[in-house]
Amino acid sequence: MRIDCLQYCQWSPKIFQQWADGGVDAVHVTIAYHENFRETVINIEKWNRWFEDYSDRIVQAFSAEDIIAAKASGRTAVIYGLQNPSPIEDDIGLVEVLHRLGVRFMQLTYNNQSLLATGCYEDDDTGLTRMGKEVVREMNRVGLVVDMSHSAEASTLAAIAFSDRPIVISHANPAFWHAAKRNKSDSVLKALAETGGMLGFSLYPHHLKDGSACTLDSFCEMIARTADLMGVDQIGFGTDLCQDQPDSVVEWMRVGRWTKTIDYGEGSASQAGFPPMPDWFRDNRDWDNVAKGLRQVGFSDQDTKKICGENWLRFYKNAFIAA
Repeated sequence: MRIDCLQYCQWSPKIFQQWADGGVDAVHVTIAYHENFRETVINIEKWNRWFEDYSDRIVQAFSAEDIIAAKASGRTAVIYGLQNPSPIEDDIGLVEVLHRLGVRFMQLTYNNQSLLATGCYEDDDTGLTRMGKEVVREMNRVGLVVDMSHSAEASTLAAIAFSDRPIVISHANPAFWHAAKRNKSDSVLKALAETGGMLGFSLYPHHLKDGSACTLDSFCEMIARTADLMGVDQIGFGTDLCQDQPDSVVEWMRVGRWTKTIDYGEGSASQAGFPPMPDWFRDNRDWDNVAKGLRQVGFSDQDTKKICGENWLRFYKNAFIAA
């Protein structure tokens, strides 16, 4: 079982075929950054057409059982997620509506302060807001997973403590390895593991030590150290693969409609777009390289299988079910 718990590619038949070529059984796909509810529904309509047109390659998944069935049929399961709470606007009732449409993950923030919590680029981190606590309760009730990948430290720790169900950091790396703003402290990782949550390792170059020049050995040694910290059962991958996206889309991710200027995020002005992927993970066809790297740093075949997908599948079995 191979599961990637975060991608935002320029979706196409080429990508769907590469999922098959790389043996990818399920992908959590981003369907919204700054979109409102109606705009998110338009994105869902696009996926409905892709499911119809490429039914031999992809199928929507609402549950872990759907992922198992997709694998048995030789197709890749697609799970929807939101990288921002923008689609619920200021209406808590839309949490359940979006869940019924197939959304299974929602970040409480992108990089900025939201109505729910504080993003990792803010100077002041006030934790969960009053609405944030109510929305977390509702997400727990319906089976929509809380994701704190882009959230600040205090807000992330507050969400871990407040949520009655385990949460995820679907795409980030440990700060002990590379101190990017989005990478997470030991305190966060320990709290996440102690409450049954999951970390997905990111391959976004700004989150990697040495960026695009990061070596497979360094990346896998980091995973081994994280396994010592969190346990091997609480880790997986959320590559943050952004394949074939033009720089204008990268700007949309960071800027949305909240500013008139360009926000360069963790890159410099000379690196405004998406930097090259490491040569050992250019796209979904390179998953075998990652599995090989894990074995080379000492992971057993069983633990390699857990990290590559079985841990996520186990987590999904409980997380996607209404409380």
